[in-house]
Amino acid sequence: MDISYESSVDPLERARLLERVHAAVLAGDRAPHEPRPVVFESWRRSLAAQIVPDFGEPPVSFDYGELDEVRQQHPLARWVPMLRQTLLDGAEGAGQVMIITDADGTILWREGHPAVRRDADRVHLAEGTRWAETAIGTNAMGTTLATGAPVQIHSAEHLVRTYHSWTCAACPIRDPETGALLGAIDLSGPLHTMHPALLALVVAAARIIENELRWRLLASDALFTQRNEHHLAEAGQGAALLSHTGRVVASAPTARVLPGQRVGLDDGGACLGEAELEPLDGGYLLRVGQRRSRRKPRLSLELLGSGTPAATVDGVRHELSLRHAEMLALLVMHPRGLTAERLALLLHGEQGNPTTVRVEIHRLRNVLGRHVVETKPYRITADVDADLLVLREALRRGDVEAAVERAGLLLPDSESAAVRAERDELLASMRGWVLGTGNPDLLWRFANTEAGRDDPEVLERARDLSAPDAPHRDVLETRLRLLLEEEA
Repeated sequence: MDISYESSVDPLERARLLERVHAAVLAGDRAPHEPRPVVFESWRRSLAAQIVPDFGEPPVSFDYGELDEVRQQHPLARWVPMLRQTLLDGAEGAGQVMIITDADGTILWREGHPAVRRDADRVHLAEGTRWAETAIGTNAMGTTLATGAPVQIHSAEHLVRTYHSWTCAACPIRDPETGALLGAIDLSGPLHTMHPALLALVVAAARIIENELRWRLLASDALFTQRNEHHLAEAGQGAALLSHTGRVVASAPTARVLPGQRVGLDDGGACLGEAELEPLDGGYLLRVGQRRSRRKPRLSLELLGSGTPAATVDGVRHELSLRHAEMLALLVMHPRGLTAERLALLLHGEQGNPTTVRVEIHRLRNVLGRHVVETKPYRITADVDADLLVLREALRRGDVEAAVERAGLLLPDSESAAVRAERDELLASMRGWVLGTGNPDLLWRFANTEAGRDDPEVLERARDLSAPDAPHRDVLETRLRLLLEEEA
């Protein structure tokens, strides 16, 4: 039996296998199956932190008298009602509780099914307790904060045996201003409630919050720029407007820094390096030297579909290795740039090696040109035309015709957790739009794409909505029957 999260596998049967794996690995014996890499690495970190598998209780960070003040000051407080509606409306009947933590893994809010809340109290899964890996070992909240990636932990994948009767899924939330972790959101419940959709649900909720935070940041940037654009114009061609953290909000056309980059500031707000810094309401005005403008190269990326990924720079096409394609996809997804450490974590999880990433980026720059991908942080500085971005924009606009035209899986061979999460999110959004149209022509077209051809719900809906004499109805019926026979 495979320790995967296929919905067809019984959660209780999986739990029994995981118990045997847990016991064998901790005893140093041969296990009936290898634990998932994310779980094994979490166990390793937890054991290094001297977590005892046979028994453990999470420490209390805040008592109930302190929680109200801590909650009021936390940046996720305003989003609790939205998360309650998004997560609990879908999870209440399944016997789940919603949990929101801070960046240290301390539970600030816990709401949901009354019976599950009572069970949670018995194992100290309560508000004010700290669930970092270093405090209570492998668990979805602690592991998602340790890795920075969504994670689902089921039964005996928890290091501490007390929590083997639980299943949980969690996703981190980051501040778009600094990239720092704000906390995590989690769905937890009895192990029989485990379902792969729980992880997709918490990821979607986290993305909603991050998008809202990003929208508010953009609105704040626009207001800050509008109030201070006269300062920018008067300061000359080398000037830039900085946020209070040193992020470039706007800059003159020939400035040495670009919007989204960061300028080092010391603890007192002074600029690190040779530059003149003037405090403004809400940020700073930076005056730097002028540089000669250079035409940006044009980069076109083919990242969707099962074909060989490719990059075209100013008309010259280069086929990409999977690793280089993954790096470019992640840089497209993070236009403000990534450090070597962060890129390594997104590519390989905790096993990622920043040195290896630096070597691969060096090779990639040699192929595409040093003005396409720049460093400190690693970022794409070319004008980008990527099929991934086109599909994203079509889905954002709700342009289902354009989305189906571009329908394809993002780097389907990639095992990077960050790429997989984006691939799954795009697929879920595409199929949701297509199924929601009720348009038989669109459904038929989507059913003939890589993203939709093996989706039984899409095939069934396309068949049911097609005219009885439609020539493709028999094709859909046959494909659906064969697909269901394979799954049986």
